[in-house]
Amino acid sequence: MNFIFISPNFPQTYWHFCAGLRRHGVTVLGIGDAPYDGLLPELKSSLDEYYKVDDLSDYDSLFRAVAYFSFKYGKIDWLESNNEAWLESDARLRTDFNITTGVNTKQISPFKSKAVQKKYYALAGVPTARQHKVSDIDAAREFIKSTGYPVFVKPEVGVGAAASYIISNAAELERFFASKPDVPYVMEEFVTGDIFSYDAIVDSKSRPLFESCTHFPPSMADIANNNLDCLYYVLPTVPEQLRERGRATVKAFKVRSRFVHLEFFCLNCDRPGLGKKGDFVGLETNMRPAGGYTPDMMNYAHATDVYQIWADMVALDKRLLPENPADDHYCVWYGRRDNPPYVHNHDAVMAEYGPRMAMHGRLPDVLSSDLGNDFYAIHARSKAELEKFRKYLGETK
Repeated sequence: MNFIFISPNFPQTYWHFCAGLRRHGVTVLGIGDAPYDGLLPELKSSLDEYYKVDDLSDYDSLFRAVAYFSFKYGKIDWLESNNEAWLESDARLRTDFNITTGVNTKQISPFKSKAVQKKYYALAGVPTARQHKVSDIDAAREFIKSTGYPVFVKPEVGVGAAASYIISNAAELERFFASKPDVPYVMEEFVTGDIFSYDAIVDSKSRPLFESCTHFPPSMADIANNNLDCLYYVLPTVPEQLRERGRATVKAFKVRSRFVHLEFFCLNCDRPGLGKKGDFVGLETNMRPAGGYTPDMMNYAHATDVYQIWADMVALDKRLLPENPADDHYCVWYGRRDNPPYVHNHDAVMAEYGPRMAMHGRLPDVLSSDLGNDFYAIHARSKAELEKFRKYLGETK
């Protein structure tokens, strides 16, 4: 099997995907914009060959790279980036090179468009907030007559929480239209509740081989827009209603042979038309792994290896690793900002939590707006331990 991995160096832990494939004897071919000498040794040893391009957004360069690999190695069986930024390029390359193991250009729209996604949630029987495709201010006012303020606006196609806003009154609505970026936007009724994700690796028949749940108490939009510290955590188990609605969404979207990250609101009060307090409401789909180092957190929470489970799915269409429910616990992420005067410095944090520290370090700038500048992730056996960790890391002078 010939597998092309787009941007295998970012995030840096993605080399594990390539290593998992190599264990199955897959020929792993990398295309990225980083110099070969700058790649991690673990990634170099997991690739059969690497092709550097100057700009991953330059499709002609990607096309030439895939053409080169096709000429040298023969038919390309798989092509994937597992990265939101390159999903459309992935689909276009599959179409142009007749790679049938992933979505093509005719199938990519539901994976990217927050407007198109609505009908697939309806097919799944999963409630979602009312939505309006932003056109002009008069149409927006008409939509708001049915929902009331506040409303939430976000790019129809986008990565993370960039350029997303809460609009609470008429003056803010006017300011939004006066300064709106020149990209398509959607407007939704504002739903109050925490965000949970249903994360899964699914096989060629849309059956989950691995499932997990992550809780984001402050939303990524709040964190990015207000420069807050970042707290989120992987849960020991998936709530049953979330599991049911996550699986139904996967089937409605006809997701096959992928790692997925589906976001839901957990309602904090009864909402007519949406559900009761505690119900899960569809937010948006992301047809790739959760961002940053969240896959590593899943490994720590569930005592498993999601990178290998994904590679087993690619190579064999099944899971080989056993489940370890007895070992499940929380894995908690805390991302700090550079400026606040924290009471407990790095040395103090490590002295207090070193034995339970799963990972820590400095995030690249491209991830820091959502996830913080310096991060710490620990094993926690209970919500009480999780809360103690949050207070300790977040305490300022």
